Amino acid sequence: MRQGKPITPEEAGRLRSLGLAVIETEAAAISSLAARIDDDFARACSYMLECPGRIVVIGMGKSGHIGSKIAATLASTGSPAFFVHPGEASHGDLGMITSGDVVLALSNSGETGELLTILPLIKRLGVPLISMTGNPGSTLACEAEVSIDVSVEKEACPLGLAPTSSTTAALVMGDAMAIALLETRGFTAEDFALSHPGGSLGRRLLLHIGNIMHTGDAIPKVSTDASLNAALIEMSSKSLGMTAVVDGQGDLAGIYTDGDLRRTLDHKVNIHEAGVSEVMTVNCKTVVPEMLAAEALQLMEENKISGLLVVNGRGELVGAFNMHDLLRAGVM
Repeated sequence: MRQGKPITPEEAGRLRSLGLAVIETEAAAISSLAARIDDDFARACSYMLECPGRIVVIGMGKSGHIGSKIAATLASTGSPAFFVHPGEASHGDLGMITSGDVVLALSNSGETGELLTILPLIKRLGVPLISMTGNPGSTLACEAEVSIDVSVEKEACPLGLAPTSSTTAALVMGDAMAIALLETRGFTAEDFALSHPGGSLGRRLLLHIGNIMHTGDAIPKVSTDASLNAALIEMSSKSLGMTAVVDGQGDLAGIYTDGDLRRTLDHKVNIHEAGVSEVMTVNCKTVVPEMLAAEALQLMEENKISGLLVVNGRGELVGAFNMHDLLRAGVM
């Protein structure tokens, strides 16, 4: 593997200073946006909330990259949206925009040729146009029903050429819109998970205990009159680090865990002679199959326990699981 050329402390210091200057410049650009969360911002959000179709985001170059990300954020937070490249829109993709949509157009200059070319067609459709531009007096801003000002004092690029602060400001304003819409729509964590079923977040928010618990003969279980030795054999054979203890009617009477075993040994109890009911934990914590796996994980972490028994609405033992099951399911 090739290694970078060693640099002197002076060179390292200069690189750090340059990086810090960029962060400071962009932070100032973001800070200046606070004053622009105004009535125009609220009107833009209102158009999107009332949109019966989709939010169509358009932009060229770096604005297009930012627009694509804004569209993705909107779509994943409850506001149906997609990105259309304005160059392609002039060659057929404009048909993707319908009269029930809202268009959000991004251009730092507000004079991007590809955008201005399709403005008359957007107007002809009667589609509300929201602009996000760094030039409030531009053609795009003047043609829009609502114009959001994302101008910056300066780019972080020392040449003032590479879009840096301006794209960051547009991205942050897009996030502000998306989250304002999310909150107003009452979009929930479960709604979010439904649009992310393949990721770890989806697993955390959609997976229920009933999906991962051990059931039937795989549940470690002994009766209240069983010996402690028998309980340990059951724990070892089922490999969950615990066993349920049930009474003659099959109702849950308690639990015996690896932690209980350590405490039993500390008290010098004869494991070959004692009964499990003498050393089990009564009134143990249980969960129901309908509980989210992520909630069960939080319960286990708060109580410093590594396994739980699962009961149904009648309090009957129906399952068991431990931390390893949560780990395998991708909840941790």
